Amino acid sequence: MKILSIILSVIAIALIVFNATQINFEDPFGDEGIVALITIMALLCALVLLLILNTSKSIEKKFKNQK
Repeated sequence: MKILSIILSVIAIALIVFNATQINFEDPFGDEGIVALITIMALLCALVLLLILNTSKSIEKKFKNQK
């Protein structure tokens, strides 16, 4: 599970970088720029969810070791 989480995080970061290059900073809310901004926000949400999952798994593992 940890390896899958790392792989998905790397893919999300790579897609964030790719979409950041697609933004036209003179008109960021143009046709292509708005799609890139929405995609960046969705990928950031996915990263946060992966971090929450990783944290919850480590907390679960610590509680199992205490019992």
